[in-house]
Amino acid sequence: MSVNKKFPSIEEILKDQGRNLRVRVVAGSSGLERLVRQKDLHRPGLALSGFTELFPHERIQVLGETEMLFLKQLGKENRRAALERLFNLDIPCILITGKKRVFPLMKEFADKNSIPVLSTSLSEVEASFLLSNYLNVRFAATTNIHGTLVDVYGTGLLFIGRAGIGKSEIALDLVERGHRLVADDIVTLIRKPPGVLIGGGPELLKHMIEIRGVGVLNVREMFGVRAIRLQKRVETVVELEDWDGKEDYERLGLEEKFSNYLDMQIPLISLPIYPGKNITVITETIALNHHLKIYGFNAARQLSDRQQARMRDKKRISDYLKWDDE
Repeated sequence: MSVNKKFPSIEEILKDQGRNLRVRVVAGSSGLERLVRQKDLHRPGLALSGFTELFPHERIQVLGETEMLFLKQLGKENRRAALERLFNLDIPCILITGKKRVFPLMKEFADKNSIPVLSTSLSEVEASFLLSNYLNVRFAATTNIHGTLVDVYGTGLLFIGRAGIGKSEIALDLVERGHRLVADDIVTLIRKPPGVLIGGGPELLKHMIEIRGVGVLNVREMFGVRAIRLQKRVETVVELEDWDGKEDYERLGLEEKFSNYLDMQIPLISLPIYPGKNITVITETIALNHHLKIYGFNAARQLSDRQQARMRDKKRISDYLKWDDE
């Protein structure tokens, strides 16, 4: 299972988020191919004042009202020294927030060192929030797996199993019953903070489903937009298995199993199948049972509690009558 860790360039960030951030390139446009290798942002106040030990030079540097006011109040020579110190640290770019005027000296150093200087009309808080959210997604661990993801009653069910076992057929049956296809054949998983696994499909296969013997179908065109969604949180993994009469399958559901994706533990249900078994209704039941567990109701534990209470009652009555000779 491979994990994607591609670093975005400043040019890519501007293409994806330039409009949302209301950002423009002020200087240093020759350095737009620079890569951002860390998702966190940094405000270089200490570096401007002269302390550069442990400086995170791989982060985007944000200059807000405080930093710009500090530079404004410096003398000409001290301002030059502070800016030269910052631009010599090989940073990806500088983002100036809040419509602050960019010093001509800053443009000079930006063009000389090919370090982009960006300006946005948004406040430091707004710009940092939007940019941090974007970078969190871009730096999130990602992997592709073979499976089918369906939104069933609002629960993301990820079907896995050997090729040809019937994952796509089950998904198609669920769609016909009013549920929503997210991805078929290839499911792209992304781990988002704080510990959420999101599944989607590649652009090429979006809304498509393959049924052996029939071919590729476009679910959106056949069933409408109600039958599809672009992504969904993965909440339960349903592993389809061929029925084995010798296998000791789980009967009560007390033993919880988990599947690991991108270092995240997702509840796993192993579901044996055979001809004539209504898998669609069972998967709908799995989704509804997941909802009940979220609300604190677990049928297997309730049955176990009943059994233990019954045993305690029997023992109490037995102890009471043990020496009763009346």
